[in-house]
Amino acid sequence: MSRLLTPEEERIIALVASGLRNKDIAEIVGTTEDGVKGHLKTIFHKTGSQTRMQLALWYVKRSPIQAA
Repeated sequence: MSRLLTPEEERIIALVASGLRNKDIAEIVGTTEDGVKGHLKTIFHKTGSQTRMQLALWYVKRSPIQAA
């Protein structure tokens, strides 16, 4: 996706884009809600996003198109 993002950050972005809450993301990636919030702060800075919606749109625009 992007060289500026770590694999964990990319995974968190995908989970945010799928509509999950921080609590659910934390359980999936094995961290705390505060850990997810910290990652999101860094991710927002790296992607230039200010909201989860902007981040989800950023993700969709950069994801490879998957055939149905």
